[in-house]
Amino acid sequence: MELSKNYTPSATEEKWYKHWKQQNYFHSEPDSRPAYSIVIPPPNVTGVLHMGHTLNETVQDILIRKARMSGFNVCWVPGSDHASIATEAKVVQMLEKEKGIKKADLSREEFLKYAFEWKEKYGNIIYHQIEKLGCSVDWNRVSFTMDPDYYRAVIKVFVDLYKKDKLYRGARMIHWDPAAKTALSDEEVDYRDIQGKLYYVKYLVVDDKSNGNPHTPIAAPAYITIATQRPETIMGDTAVCVNPNDERYAGLAGKQVIVPLVNRKVPVIFDEYVDPAFGTGALKITPAHDINDYNIGLKHNLE
Repeated sequence: MELSKNYTPSATEEKWYKHWKQQNYFHSEPDSRPAYSIVIPPPNVTGVLHMGHTLNETVQDILIRKARMSGFNVCWVPGSDHASIATEAKVVQMLEKEKGIKKADLSREEFLKYAFEWKEKYGNIIYHQIEKLGCSVDWNRVSFTMDPDYYRAVIKVFVDLYKKDKLYRGARMIHWDPAAKTALSDEEVDYRDIQGKLYYVKYLVVDDKSNGNPHTPIAAPAYITIATQRPETIMGDTAVCVNPNDERYAGLAGKQVIVPLVNRKVPVIFDEYVDPAFGTGALKITPAHDINDYNIGLKHNLE
């Protein structure tokens, strides 16, 4: 028998993991022992495991094996998450590139058929990786977040919460995906830093001190200059905001300004959210285009 100069772990790992599965060592059924259960945070079916998953699964495996050796009836449930928006994008891309099929030409049932085929292919890659990590999960309990029983449970809980008046619908600013035509959560948005550019725009301050005397000398119009990266949103402005501690703008209390292009009067408001050192220290408030502006609008009862 010839021995390798270097230890090759893959053969040994495969041999023993196969043995563990054949002997059903990781399977559990309810009994008199105290229970210890973990549901694996299901990785998205859209890709493969990364180093974060590796760390997470390793920590869970340590806890599971410690509990098992301590006499607990241990159940570690593996599974994967359907990650519907990301999965849909991948399936749509695959259908157009490989089969020349557009999603719009398919019924819901036909599209789901392709989606589940895609899930079987990539979901199995994830499970294979979990095996390679040596995770002692109960492979008889594999769960997918669109399994029929899982889906029915979600709907049941949703209806139950609705009947208890725990759910409500409200106006919210959301991220919108123009391709998938759906809302996105903050976690589903990829952020990136770019080098921006500030545009300086003058807003005319409304003169409300006219004494009606036609012989009074006309003073030069007063302006407040704001710095913005989004000049294209000017039409949606509902206020100009400055910091109450910024002495440069103390005289604007109770004043109004004219929004350029649309000639609409909006109030000057004061809020410590504004950084006096950024730009000119004066911020245009456009609630329809920015979540921070939206929150300021709610706080100051802007239109």
